[in-house]
Amino acid sequence: MSQVFEKRLLTRDRGVGILQKLWRIPWLFLLLLCAVAAVGYVALYSAGSGNPDLYANKHALRFGFCLVMVLCIGLLDIRIIQKLAWLGYAGALALLVLVELRGTVGGGAQRWIDLGPIQLQPSEAMKIMLVLALASWFSRASWERIGNPLFLIPPAIAVLLPVALIFKQPNLGTALITGMLGAVMFWTAGVRWWKFAGGIAAAAAAAPVVYDNLRDYQRQRILTFLDPEADPLGAGYNIIQSKIALGSGGIWGKGFLQGTQGHLNFLPEKQTDFIFTMIAEEFGLVGALVTLALLLGVVAFCFLTAFRSQHQFGRLLAVGLGTNYFLYIFVNVAMVTGSIPVGGVPLPLISHGGSAMLTVMVGFGLLISVHVHRDTEMGATRE
Repeated sequence: MSQVFEKRLLTRDRGVGILQKLWRIPWLFLLLLCAVAAVGYVALYSAGSGNPDLYANKHALRFGFCLVMVLCIGLLDIRIIQKLAWLGYAGALALLVLVELRGTVGGGAQRWIDLGPIQLQPSEAMKIMLVLALASWFSRASWERIGNPLFLIPPAIAVLLPVALIFKQPNLGTALITGMLGAVMFWTAGVRWWKFAGGIAAAAAAAPVVYDNLRDYQRQRILTFLDPEADPLGAGYNIIQSKIALGSGGIWGKGFLQGTQGHLNFLPEKQTDFIFTMIAEEFGLVGALVTLALLLGVVAFCFLTAFRSQHQFGRLLAVGLGTNYFLYIFVNVAMVTGSIPVGGVPLPLISHGGSAMLTVMVGFGLLISVHVHRDTEMGATRE
């Protein structure tokens, strides 16, 4: 019955009407997002030692606001989004420049813009806008044009500019993630593999120069990753305490509000970067795996949306958004388990913080628009 109703409502030439859009909203996906945010609420309630006003209530209010925003973006015509893609990129790039000129300094890094009630981190917004801009650039290009090296110069510059500005803040972790996002978009668009081989060779040649320009604390993070026990009370303290908390949780965990590493303040940044460690300590391996299953379910929906999209813009946009969220998960979990150097990457929809939640939810709004307009005509291919 639903398929018949959808076919009657579908009008590809004129776009999708408001009734069709409401019918096509992926409500189960929104419920999945609510489930992930609920895990975050419980974890932040514990991080606040049972005081919901400290972290948890703020998390819930932010998510509620962002959920309304997701629905509004999801109902926006995908063709309008495509037309505004490079304008959004230009705005995010301008904010990165503004951070360089008048950004707020915190923890030795200049990464934020003070907007009063919140502090905006433009590097987070740039990742979404970069995916959007590259999806727009490659979506109408033919296979032959993508094979032309000259055609790849503008999008390559579009990737390198924000990577350089983010690296200078300094924010090495986000700069690397932004670069990886750009590479994934190039690969998904059909850029030939040998061009990637050349890019990897150039990155390897530049690695010593990059290392020489790292801040002292960034070099120390790399050395601590290689041997955290070399300075257990200094640079290696965070990751050692994280591993202790992960191991002490066992299979079923110590129980809600019973995590000793977190509640005795051995665990650093338990409400942000190390929130996954706190979940594992209190709810054990089972709780950690359930959390990962929910997070990876979000990623799976992103790639399913890409598979179902009948236009290249939607496919590229969904793949980029899914990759962005996956990199958040991978980097955060690998960081707290000691698999990669600590880089200050949160777990969106679970960690405390406004910028990451706002930007990933904007991304999910764009994803829902792709899902709703998956068979909308997007225009001819540029030869």
